Amino acid sequence: MADKYDVLRFIGVPVEQDSSGNYQIKRDANHDFKLHEWRIGKHTKGKYRQVGQVFLTENQMRVAIVASFKVSFKKRHQYTPMARFLSDDVAPEVVTEASTKLSDEK
Repeated sequence: MADKYDVLRFIGVPVEQDSSGNYQIKRDANHDFKLHEWRIGKHTKGKYRQVGQVFLTENQMRVAIVASFKVSFKKRHQYTPMARFLSDDVAPEVVTEASTKLSDEK
């Protein structure tokens, strides 16, 4: 299959930039946040480097990667594809806080 590509699944947290340009976790009215899942798609632009990297969803939302996992090509449709990787990274504290929620959900 020439169209096969490596598939990675990401657990990420939506982020937004503060007035200083630093990424912060995007929170709801209750000051809470949720983790979501995305995957690399066939037309995803850029390259995955590391946890903490920011990517854009197809709806132009910025998301920081909290964890990544390999996914078999056959199971890729279980996850929403993302649009493009950015060269931006969040501070380690943002990843740590989001990872805490990840371990709480297990």
